[in-house]
Amino acid sequence: MTEPAATATTTQAVEDLVALSMLHQARKFAETYGGQGRLWQRPYAETRPRVASAIAPVWFTAYPASVITRPGESVLKTLGDPLLWSALSSIGVRGIHTGPMKRAGGLKDGVYTPTIDGNFDRIGFEIDPGFGTTEEFVAISRMAAAHNAVVIDDVIPAHTGKGPDFRLAEMNHSSYPGLYHMVEIPEEDWALLPEVPEGRDAVNLPPPVVDTLKERGLIVGQLQRVIFFEPGVKETDWSATGPVAGVDGKVRRWVYLHYFKEGQPSLNWLDPSFAAQQMIIGDALHSIDHMGARGLRLDANGFLGVERRIDGPAWSESHPLSVTGNALLAGMVRKAGGFSFQELNLTVDDIAAMSKGGADLSYDFITRPAYHHALLTGDTEFLRLMLRTVHEFGIDPASLIHALQNHDELTTELVHFWTLHADDIYTFAGQTWQGRTLRMHLRDVIRERLSGTNAPYNLPFVTNGIACTTASVITAALGISDLSTIDEETTRLIQKVHLLLAMYNAFQPGIFALSGWDLVGALPLPPEAVSHLMGDGDTRWIERGAYDLTGQNPDEARSADGMPRARALYGPIPEQLTRPDSFASQLKRLMAVRDAYGIAASRQTAIPDVTAPGLLVMVHELPDGRGTQVTALNFGPEPISEVAMLPGTRPGPVVDMIAETIEGDLKEDGALTINLDPYEGLSLRIVGALPTL
Repeated sequence: MTEPAATATTTQAVEDLVALSMLHQARKFAETYGGQGRLWQRPYAETRPRVASAIAPVWFTAYPASVITRPGESVLKTLGDPLLWSALSSIGVRGIHTGPMKRAGGLKDGVYTPTIDGNFDRIGFEIDPGFGTTEEFVAISRMAAAHNAVVIDDVIPAHTGKGPDFRLAEMNHSSYPGLYHMVEIPEEDWALLPEVPEGRDAVNLPPPVVDTLKERGLIVGQLQRVIFFEPGVKETDWSATGPVAGVDGKVRRWVYLHYFKEGQPSLNWLDPSFAAQQMIIGDALHSIDHMGARGLRLDANGFLGVERRIDGPAWSESHPLSVTGNALLAGMVRKAGGFSFQELNLTVDDIAAMSKGGADLSYDFITRPAYHHALLTGDTEFLRLMLRTVHEFGIDPASLIHALQNHDELTTELVHFWTLHADDIYTFAGQTWQGRTLRMHLRDVIRERLSGTNAPYNLPFVTNGIACTTASVITAALGISDLSTIDEETTRLIQKVHLLLAMYNAFQPGIFALSGWDLVGALPLPPEAVSHLMGDGDTRWIERGAYDLTGQNPDEARSADGMPRARALYGPIPEQLTRPDSFASQLKRLMAVRDAYGIAASRQTAIPDVTAPGLLVMVHELPDGRGTQVTALNFGPEPISEVAMLPGTRPGPVVDMIAETIEGDLKEDGALTINLDPYEGLSLRIVGALPTL
């Protein structure tokens, strides 16, 4: 038998772990709210997406591990730089999503271990020392307020890292095991469990072992899918610990659930202790009241419920407990004066259901793969299908965060067509398809054109999608197979397409979000530069290259976290803003038009049929009776001249909102002539009847 990984722990050591634990801290915070009137002053039961988007209609999304700091300064100090904020504010940014910055990783034998998933394995409420201090985070909130902006922080309700809370759970201390979906395995069944390799504290369970444990009534069994599936690394969502000595001296082995990586044990949202709710709500209130955040991302919030089924895999998606859990958490955030958004790559059904009383806003995973598909193929048919699907499920486009690059891969999971709608029939490309077949076809097209021999610099990310930057999606679409061949002329074309994608996301209702990688035009890193981070198959590190937003540390080759500097096609933001033809300057002009006419607060009324494959038309009613706005985009390499029909639209002058010129009049029949060069976008306003000359 394997020797225990630990012996009975001293009382002092246990007390030290408790003091460090998030659950203990959350319970202490909760004591300050009882008997106070503050949390009863705001509505909280219903989502308020348009209120949230009015607060911050344009977001800059940072990735702390990729920030090249000013010499001798921390990441947080750099993100609070007045020069940076002057530039961001000039572009129109009204919110900064910092990304997770609290302590993450693990704690083993009294030593902190580094994060294994970009700080999405939280183990403490204090700021990670690698990023700076709590005071510096608060200073960003104050700097943002000075520029009419807000800070958006993160709470991670589905899991933690292997920090003090998990170590106390392993030791069977108090209610800590109730935090996690973990089960003590009787010693007579230890022979079923694989040995834990030396140097590790857990081992992934093969599918037959999971099935056996389910048959013995110990766990709920295999789940509906294995996120981050990697043969020989992660074949199921379950891992087993080695033998661990408890506070009572008894040695135990546990099996625990982790939807994501082995170091991210899943929380149990329906344990009689309700410890998970206490800890996560405490974390959220800490960000709002102690850190100065106004908004919170609820990351991986669709995975809060799991239930055994007699036949087939466990019920782990579309579970009502996720809806209930999110209503509790998001309601508390609203009671405290904040708003929340969910980053939920599930079916459109799930996004719609969890928006009822849950997070105020949802990341637009609905059309994100579709607009990339449109660019890669020069055909907007699938994009139009998904834009219409948003309305079919009763989702207000103004409740969505329409984004360029984020820290994750470009997902090709297309979960909507994989699970609930696998047997539904769709019409696409002149054929009828079952959902599952359509999904595979679309996946194959995206993968073929975005990676492999066509674009070897983009890498598949297990079965989830493709690791790439926005710029490298564009280079793949343009047929560039070697990034070293990019010259000034090619950069101008990449920039043009990048602005087209920015227009797609910004010139519709809702929030527009862009990253530091977008602002500097970052290309992917060579795989060998981050090979030490990709041992578990996580290729996303190639898209997370370091960037210097202000150009104040031009000789630094790495971020403070050690990420190599990415090649930046556009350069630092302040320098870009001195050139009218730069990406940042042209983006600034687009954001000024968006803001002046209230496009973020408009209502989408139509996605018209079109003839030209590359054409997309979105029709919106502007607020305050300012007329009809039409976003027309050419996702293809050929010029377009087409007459789009806008029945029911009030006739009147047609104004090019960007060029500020009158382009003619919309007649009674609603026929609108659209002329677009390759990869060009237009924003047109139909003013309504005006006196004729």
